Amino acid sequence: MALGEFALIESLFRRPQDARRGRVAVGGGDDCAVLTVQAGEQWAVSTDTLVEGRHFLSTVDPEALGHKALAVNLSDLAACGAQPQACTLNLTLPRTDPAWLQGFARGFHALADEHGIVLAGGDTTGGPLSITVTVMGTVPAGAALLRSGAKAGDDLWVSHPTDGGIGDARLALEVFRGRARLCQAGFEAARQRMERPQPRVALGLALRGLAHAAIDLSDGLTGDLAHVLAASGVGAQLWWSALPRSRWMAEQPAEGQREALLGGGDDYELLVAAPAAERQTVVDRAAACGLGLSRIGRIVAGAGLKVFEDEAAGHAGTGAWPSERLPRGFDHFLSGSTDP
Repeated sequence: MALGEFALIESLFRRPQDARRGRVAVGGGDDCAVLTVQAGEQWAVSTDTLVEGRHFLSTVDPEALGHKALAVNLSDLAACGAQPQACTLNLTLPRTDPAWLQGFARGFHALADEHGIVLAGGDTTGGPLSITVTVMGTVPAGAALLRSGAKAGDDLWVSHPTDGGIGDARLALEVFRGRARLCQAGFEAARQRMERPQPRVALGLALRGLAHAAIDLSDGLTGDLAHVLAASGVGAQLWWSALPRSRWMAEQPAEGQREALLGGGDDYELLVAAPAAERQTVVDRAAACGLGLSRIGRIVAGAGLKVFEDEAAGHAGTGAWPSERLPRGFDHFLSGSTDP
C-alpha cells in the first residue's frame, strides 16, 4: 500500500528523541527545527545530494543506500574535526515503496545512532530518486580543520582500514562496468567499501588541534588534494609506492591501479596535512581509532602536484610522472554516470 507524505514521515523518520535530543530543542514536525547554541563553539554544516545513476547504482540495496546517504555527509564533518549533532533529510521519490523505504530508514537510523546524530527534520516530494542530507556538527571556536591550513614541510597522510587501502570503491564500480575482474571475496570486500563507506569521525576529532589541514576523499586523491593545495597556496608530492592498497588492488594491472588509487572517488577516507615533527603522535592517534594511516607524500613550497615512484625519488626531485599519467578527479558535470 502506498504511503502519503505525512504518513511516510511519521511512520519511518520520526523517532522518540526526548532522551537523546541534545542540541535539538525542537525536531521534526514543526515548521523549523530549533537548535541550541553554546558559547565558545561554532557550527559546521555540510550538504550532499545523491542522485540515482549518478552517485549510486539503481540496484543498490536500500539499507546500504540509507547508510551511505548519511555516511558521505558525516565524512565532511570528520574532515572538519566536528562532533555530529543534527541532520535533515530530503527525499525525492518516484513512488512510495514501503519495503524500500523501510530498508533505507534502517540503514540511515543505524548509522545515525552509531554517531549520535539526531534527524531533526526534512522534506519529501515526488520525482526522480535523489537524496539530500544536511549535517550539522560543533567545534570549539577557531578549532575547525580546514583545507586552507597546509604548510610546506607538512607530511601528507591518508586513512584506511588496517587491512586495506584506498581505491577499492572505484574498483568495485569498474567490476560493475565490466572493466575489471575480482574473485568473489575481493568483489564483496570492494563492494562493501563502495556501498557502505565508514566516516572517519573519531579520527577527525582526534586530529583536531594537531593537523594543519584535512579533506575527505570523495572525488579522488588527486582531485581532492588539488583543493587543499589551491586553498593553502602550496604544492605537494605524492609517492606512488606509499599509497595503501588492499591485496585485491595490488593484483590489478598498473593502469587500473593508477585510475583507482589516484582518480577513484567514494573512498571517504581522510587526507591530512600535519607537521612532520608530530609524526608519531599522528600515527598513535589513528591507531587509537582502530585505523591505518599511511604517509603518502609531503607539502612543498610553490604550486602544483608531482607524483614520484617513492619517497627517495621525491626528495631527489627526479623522475616525476608526466602530468598526462595523472587521472582527473571526479567532476559532477564532466565525469560519467555511476550506472554501467
